[in-house]
Amino acid sequence: MEDGKLGRLVVVANRLPLDTIRKTGDVYFRPSPGGLAVGLSSLPQSSERIWVGWPGVANEKLKAEEKDKIIERLAAENCHPVFISRKQMEEYYQGFCNRTIWPLFHYFPRRAVYESRFWKIYRQVNEAFCDEVMKIAASGDCVWVHDYQLMLLPELLRQRMPDLEIGFFLHIPWPSFELFRLLPWREQILRGLLGADLIGFHTYDYVRHFLSSVSRITGLEHTLGNVKVDRRVIKVDAFPMGIDYEKYERAIEEPDVAKEANKIRKRLEDRKIILSIDRLDYSKGIIERLEAFDLFLSENPQYRGAVTLIMVAVPTRTGVEDYKEMRSRLEQLVGRINGEYGTMGYIPVWYLYRSLPFVELTALYNVSDVALVTPLRDGMNLIAKEFIAAKGDKPGVLVLSEMTGAASELGESLVVNSCDKGAIVRAIKKALEMPPAEQLERNKVMQERLRRYSVSRWSQDFLGALCGIKKTQEQMFAKRLSGSTREKLAEDYHKSNKRLFLLDYDGTLVGFKGKPAEAGPDDEIVDLLRRLSGDPRNTVVIISGRDKTTLENWLGDLGSGLVAEHGGWIRDEGRNWHSQAPFEMTWKKSIRPILDLYTDRTAGATVEEKDFSLVWHYRRANPELAYVRVQELKAALLNLTANLDVGVFEGSKILEVKSQVVNKGLAAEHWARSRDWDFILAAGDDYTDEEMFSVLPDEAYSVRVGFVASKARFNVDNVEDIRMLLNRLSGGSNDTA
Repeated sequence: MEDGKLGRLVVVANRLPLDTIRKTGDVYFRPSPGGLAVGLSSLPQSSERIWVGWPGVANEKLKAEEKDKIIERLAAENCHPVFISRKQMEEYYQGFCNRTIWPLFHYFPRRAVYESRFWKIYRQVNEAFCDEVMKIAASGDCVWVHDYQLMLLPELLRQRMPDLEIGFFLHIPWPSFELFRLLPWREQILRGLLGADLIGFHTYDYVRHFLSSVSRITGLEHTLGNVKVDRRVIKVDAFPMGIDYEKYERAIEEPDVAKEANKIRKRLEDRKIILSIDRLDYSKGIIERLEAFDLFLSENPQYRGAVTLIMVAVPTRTGVEDYKEMRSRLEQLVGRINGEYGTMGYIPVWYLYRSLPFVELTALYNVSDVALVTPLRDGMNLIAKEFIAAKGDKPGVLVLSEMTGAASELGESLVVNSCDKGAIVRAIKKALEMPPAEQLERNKVMQERLRRYSVSRWSQDFLGALCGIKKTQEQMFAKRLSGSTREKLAEDYHKSNKRLFLLDYDGTLVGFKGKPAEAGPDDEIVDLLRRLSGDPRNTVVIISGRDKTTLENWLGDLGSGLVAEHGGWIRDEGRNWHSQAPFEMTWKKSIRPILDLYTDRTAGATVEEKDFSLVWHYRRANPELAYVRVQELKAALLNLTANLDVGVFEGSKILEVKSQVVNKGLAAEHWARSRDWDFILAAGDDYTDEEMFSVLPDEAYSVRVGFVASKARFNVDNVEDIRMLLNRLSGGSNDTA
């Protein structure tokens, strides 16, 4: 990426946009349908693209000359093949992908199979994809990885090329934490995905579930969808995939489509048409949909002979026994319904077991009165969007499952619970009886929305967000305390005589935030502070949020100045504590009961009372419950403190209520103005330290631990970086970072 512009785009997906067909000893190619290929073809042509994926034929079936032909032919189409053996495809795709991930992520945990051999091959294939990407990837490229078949690939790419620009998009749902935790390899999957810079999902529900899984399994926290991983900040966001709207809207203008539509309408005469199109998959709710239509005809005899369901079941995973059984059950049900309600001139269900070409598909969209799209769970479902686009200025009603990603965008449809057959029956009846004017009004709103957020907009938005997060990373990296800056800092330190150190404690000098008060500092930090304070040219001040008794017991004999409760108490060289704030804390009487109430309602939460503040700790609470409680508690506290000189502050797993006149900035000023310093180093890691950074002179070295937006001049990765820096200045071990 250069100046926010997209470089060469390397798309990595399980399949290539060209299918390879091997017949009678020769190799043929045909375009593969799919919204992904269409979406990426709509990107600006100035953006060079290359696609990496499986060509569709097993490796061992290919002769050397056939493989060379495939590589050459695909290269002409900007495609690069990943050759996979038949066994790998069976255990990676049919195994881990479709017998483990697919059922679990679609909320069918009883169907999920957890086989170590599947997982082993899944890793192997992801590594094979990584090897092929590395053959063509170059500095400045953007790699966009797609879907559940390649969830380990982002981390593998990051390990091989750390500065690569990597995006990942999941085209299926991300399950709730309670389901995802069932996966034995859950942490490896999350680490694989977190190798990306941007992770995209269809809806915010999936984003929320993913962030919950990250928080509860890896312990990584997020702020507004930003997750800090190692030395990077990554973005997690929703990008609802669209369709090529104009293609479907204008389809009826094509003579072949119009001819096919007239043929269908002529055969069905004046009957109402209900359309059902889906892959034959248990997640699509096809059996349940057909049972609902059966119930509809049973409860509404007036519609027998007046309505026909055209059910298209597209073959998928034909070699899997579960899918064979489902097909058999579906066809038995079709036969029973047609036998029970059909007549010599009427077939209630037209059943087609095949995929449809574009002409037949759009003709069906155009003539159908109702589209019945009721999956039990679906990541997005583009059929619903295609139907609405293809209706144009003709009436038509979409009955849509609330379990699809599309439901959040198509609220003007008749949204139903796909598990409630009675609700589907009522929706079918309402759709058939809805006045045409109302149908057109509902569709117009949805059509405008789909026209605006097309598949082209989806792909451009995702890649734009990827450029944005990379720019943010670069800005943060620019403030990194680099080797040359460390040299300059050390040089300034050694030539100065009046030096001031203002050092936060938790999260800056020690790395265990929220640890019990009885656990004191480790020997290394005690020795380091003793050496720094022992130099007569140095004044070392520990500025902490802890209470003064704890600081006195832990650090009182090291010769350092101490600041307790974020500036509420100050202990200078005379070892006497004094306060800069008025000791008037009557507000606690009204605030403490509220904190106690929320503590009782949140298992694992505690209240800490200090002289100048009250702190609500929730590190040990359930993260999802704590998130809800924090929002509720913060709103209640802000309302209560509106007329008090008290602030409400959210920190790392804490909510703190403290006097507005108490802050680290005032304490820092107390020390900074006490002498004419020729060297100042301040270090901190959270929001309270920003007050300290803001009052320092421009030439001071201010350092924030962690790569977040800060008033500090520099950032470092972690506590170890601060310790190495202070060790070097105090004459300890060399700083080699």
